[in-house]
Amino acid sequence: MERNELIELGNKIDEALASGEISIHPSEIASYLKFLYHEDKEEFFAYLKKLPKDLLGEVLLELPESLRDEALEHLSAKELAAAIEELDSDDATDLVKDIEEFDEELEQKVLENISEEYKEEIEELISYDEEQAGAYMQTEVFKAYVDERIKDAIERLRKLKAEGELSNVHQVYVVDKDDRLRAIIPLEDLILYDFETKFSDIVDDERYKPITVKATEPVGDLIKKFEDYDLAVVAVVDDEGRLLGRITSDDIIDLVEEQATEQIYNLAGVDEEIEEDEDIKEVTKKRAWWLLINLGTAILASLVIGLFDETIQKYVALAVLMPIVASMGGNAGTQTLTVVVRKLALGEIDWQNAKQALLKETLIALLNGLIFAVIMGAIAWIWFHDHLLGVVIALAMVINLLAAGFFGAVIPLLLKKIGSDPAVGSSVLLTTVTDVVGFFAFLGLAKLMLVH
Repeated sequence: MERNELIELGNKIDEALASGEISIHPSEIASYLKFLYHEDKEEFFAYLKKLPKDLLGEVLLELPESLRDEALEHLSAKELAAAIEELDSDDATDLVKDIEEFDEELEQKVLENISEEYKEEIEELISYDEEQAGAYMQTEVFKAYVDERIKDAIERLRKLKAEGELSNVHQVYVVDKDDRLRAIIPLEDLILYDFETKFSDIVDDERYKPITVKATEPVGDLIKKFEDYDLAVVAVVDDEGRLLGRITSDDIIDLVEEQATEQIYNLAGVDEEIEEDEDIKEVTKKRAWWLLINLGTAILASLVIGLFDETIQKYVALAVLMPIVASMGGNAGTQTLTVVVRKLALGEIDWQNAKQALLKETLIALLNGLIFAVIMGAIAWIWFHDHLLGVVIALAMVINLLAAGFFGAVIPLLLKKIGSDPAVGSSVLLTTVTDVVGFFAFLGLAKLMLVH
């Protein structure tokens, strides 16, 4: 947003706060606070204090981590606890985790000021691993019982909505006396039935067969289920099929975004959490480790070149063309690597169909190698008036692009097989392969075919 738009937004927020009727979305308020922080920090902190408790928690979650930490430093444990109690359980858990990362002592004080019942809910959600579906669950769901009339359930729903106990209710979760989930009925269908009808008369309808995830199910499977069934929300159950809560699509969008961001950072050898740190020393230190590894691989490639120093001295044109071979191999490998890593993350490639993916990527690399071998061979021949030099670089191009395609697919697949993140380290290993293979093939062929 432009400066003028942000100032206008600030005026609207001021008017809304004064009237007590705030219809402005928390993300817009967070955008204004980001602007305000850079304009006037004191006013930023004063503004936080003016926000009502039912809005404060949502705004804090929308702020960037660095600004959120600043805000947490200026808010009391009681203010934070009041804000958390106004949030849905999944958002409340996220905010408590953020507070824990910022200051564990503050987190304990906040939890002490939260009602015992809600505190237990939050602690249960925190207990799930971040790679499990339960970590993203919201426990507020509307349950109806098998032996209940539709009329009675709707009356309960009306009361709960009026009391502000539920929000974003689009489905009714029908459970038996043991809380086992029997059916999920959209409200748009429910209102078509006779309100005197009992749920037991409609729960066996195939249309309402529940699609569920277990709380301990991996996040990857959870995301795939949303994609496969085009879901807006999914019910979460335990191993016995008892209803625990639900996960909504907004949480899945956040998850996918986080995973995509993490992959991009990992492919570049950058740590996402460190990059969000304002401490330049820490960021520099983390990046330096990966640069040090890259330096090692560069030295290895240089050693390969060193094996052919006499060849290069006798045929100077080789020094001019070497970067082209390495660059083409690196770019071809990066294309393959990016595609394979992304498909692994989306579950489109696994160890069972790895052979098919490997053959496809290798064939593509071979075809590209042949195309650019002809192009570069012709260029080298015309440039240096030496047809043999054209043949050498053409053969080296085919070999290096073939190696790039093959190893660009194999490296992430092997890393995945041994349980490592295929995005981490793949690019460094691949760069080493393309540089070493490219230089060795080009200079080795040159020594055999050009130098007598």
